[in-house]
Amino acid sequence: MSHAMDLPKQRLDGDDIDDDGRPRRTGTAWTASAHIITTVLGSGVLSLAWGVAQLGWVGGPAVMTLFAAVIYYTSTLLADCYRSGDPVSGPRNRTYMAAVRSTLGGSKVKLCGAIQFANLFGIGIGITIAAAASMRAIKRAGCFHEEGHKSECGSPIAPYIAIYGIMEIAFSQIPGLDSMSWLSTLATIMSFTYSSIGIGLGVAQIIANGGIQGTITGVAVGISAAGTSVTSMQKLWRGLQAFGNMAFAYGFSIVLLEIQDTLKAASPSEAKVMKKATAVSVAATTVIYLLCGCVGYAAFGDGVKDNLLTGFGFYEPFWLLDVANACVAVHLVGTYQVITQPIFAYVELRAAAAWPDSAFVATKEVTLWPTRLRVAVCPLRLTWRTAYVCVTTAVSMSMPFFGSVVGLIGAISFWPLTVYFPIEMYMAQHRLPRGSTKWLFLQALSVVCLIVSVAAAAGSVADVVAEFRHHNPFSR
Repeated sequence: MSHAMDLPKQRLDGDDIDDDGRPRRTGTAWTASAHIITTVLGSGVLSLAWGVAQLGWVGGPAVMTLFAAVIYYTSTLLADCYRSGDPVSGPRNRTYMAAVRSTLGGSKVKLCGAIQFANLFGIGIGITIAAAASMRAIKRAGCFHEEGHKSECGSPIAPYIAIYGIMEIAFSQIPGLDSMSWLSTLATIMSFTYSSIGIGLGVAQIIANGGIQGTITGVAVGISAAGTSVTSMQKLWRGLQAFGNMAFAYGFSIVLLEIQDTLKAASPSEAKVMKKATAVSVAATTVIYLLCGCVGYAAFGDGVKDNLLTGFGFYEPFWLLDVANACVAVHLVGTYQVITQPIFAYVELRAAAAWPDSAFVATKEVTLWPTRLRVAVCPLRLTWRTAYVCVTTAVSMSMPFFGSVVGLIGAISFWPLTVYFPIEMYMAQHRLPRGSTKWLFLQALSVVCLIVSVAAAAGSVADVVAEFRHHNPFSR
């Protein structure tokens, strides 16, 4: 993987260009925060009540808070890797892979690229499943309202996955992150809206129950309060999967440098602005996560579903559930676009470097008849992005079990991209002496997070295998 990752420089003059010859960046701490919140709030938050149920009143909130602290800390280390050398005027590392290349080099560049792109692909699948589940829940809520809560109201999820895929094909033609601040802002508003609805419905359920449900240790082995049987091994696997779900809920480091590259040049540095955006985003999302997770568990106890809004612990008011699920679907359109941009950009930049004079790669303006509206069209972008969305849509249809996929993706991506590479790059940049106090601390943090990541992946794999045994993509 070569330096062909960089865009061909555009011929712009004066105030229109940045220090690297690119069009001037205009992002701020607030637009970066919107991108981060768009990335992390969404499919992850809906599974947190289930995660708290597996770990209990002590373990659930504690693990969530610890993940927030670790991810904030390692994100600040990663933000410092945006520029090599001088933090204000050094060469920019516009992508995660570029930072690894300039700091670590060697085979670690290819390893980072493979892990990052595989996980972005997996996250896209998880988002597609979650969005389709929310779309289907709108129909089911109306059915339950009309026919009663004990009605089957079943419908296959595959058609909704296809509809969502068609929507993403259209939105995937947005050129890049710097062109979608409006979409991230809209998605952020949607995320706060449905989170607030979920919390409000949970509080109403707690009042209706006459008290708080749940226990200190979570779901009990044996016959649970919800009437389901849980074995010791299931308790272990589900507890480990809950770790993966919570890691997934904070998974924005994977696109942090791409978001940072949208920031306008700042004094003293873009890293300072990014750290501020990260602090605001992590604080806001952690509060929402704790509220959603704890309120959901308090409302339903051991019987809480792995998707708070689509599991139908709530039935009424059905129209409010419809609003919440519609907000989820709109928000996840933006999330899909933010997390997929690194893959889109990589292929398109490599193609532009390899065939700079190709009409297939070039962007040109065309006039839409009869409106006379002029739009920029790139044949490569149109065909390649459409094909990519079709693949993620097809894979989503083959494995639409939300909680298991979320846990597995979170577990696999957590350690390498959120912990290992940021720590390794930070130590290389600052030339930390081997055996120093900070060196030992960072190495210990990396080892502990690796153990957590492997354990969470094991739990999620066990659950995915169990789900596959009972899966029919055209049922329910």
